[in-house]
Amino acid sequence: MYLLGLGILLLLMKYLEVGPVAEWSWWAVLAPFGGAALWWAWADYTGYTKRRAVDKENKRKQERIDKQREQLGLGVRKTRK
Repeated sequence: MYLLGLGILLLLMKYLEVGPVAEWSWWAVLAPFGGAALWWAWADYTGYTKRRAVDKENKRKQERIDKQREQLGLGVRKTRK
């Protein structure tokens, strides 16, 4: 996501001819977009994206269980890792 933001910033600077970026070649300005595409392809291929989504879902689930246990007065059990 950072590469995409950097690419957009450099693209705006090149288009508006701001600072030294105005003199850079278009290849240098558009390179972060290529890097972002490579990152997303790698993340999807290795399962990184899916693992992050599952971890987030499991965390939300555990927080919900802990909240319900606390409301029932059962106390919160510590999860094992």
